Formats: sequence, C-alpha cells, structure tokens
Amino acid sequence: MNIGDVARQSGVPPKTIRYYEDIGLIRPKRAENGYRDFNQSHVHKLAFLGRARALGFTIEDCRTLLALYEDENRESLQVKAVAEEHLRQIEEKIEKLRSMKATLSELVDKCAGDHRPDCPIIADLSPELSYK
Repeated sequence: MNIGDVARQSGVPPKTIRYYEDIGLIRPKRAENGYRDFNQSHVHKLAFLGRARALGFTIEDCRTLLALYEDENRESLQVKAVAEEHLRQIEEKIEKLRSMKATLSELVDKCAGDHRPDCPIIADLSPELSYK
C-alpha cells in the first residue's frame, strides 16, 4: 500500500506519516523501487497516533502509548498512568487559561476604547507606562 492509500485510510496526512517515519514511530518496509510499502497494521497504528495527537498527547506520550498498544502483555495501569498525567497537564493548562481570561477580561472592561491614547491594556503589558 502506498503513502496516499494509507493516508486516506488512517486519516493522517502524508507529510505527518513521513515525519512519524523520520522519528521512528512507524517503520514501513521499502519496496525494491525505494517506495514505502505500508500494510494494514500501519493503517491501524497511524489511526491510533492520529487519535492520540487529536487528544493532545505529546510525541513522546504517543511513543509510549504505541509501545503499549503493540505489547500484548501490557498492563492497563501503565496506559492509565500516561493518560492521567496528560489529564493533569490539561487541567493545569485550563487553570492558566482561566486566569489569563480573567485578567484580560478585566483589562478590556477598564479600557475606554475611545480616541485617547491612555489604555490599561497597554499599561499592563508595559508596566513602566503610567496611564491612570
């Protein structure tokens, strides 16, 4: 199967497939003519990686999850640990985003948004400015 076929079946773009090959996440065989030769297993792995990336897992997390996916003797505890750590990181990002939103909302509310040059948003971004 060529890269276009595996891209269509897995939902992963050819450029990403080449990248995954470059970093060793997948290892298609090469035909005599040098072209990549994918099989159905590659389609499944690429779809797996695509879904993992869509959920925000890092490349290294994907490497770990893929190794666990391929390991028939894996323990679900190992998979859960990777997912729980990723969930913790997501929750941390959400809290940071909430804080950013609150700060920015406050600054937008304080800004008159008129033709005067003074602006609390600029003042906050550049604390040395003393707009009052």
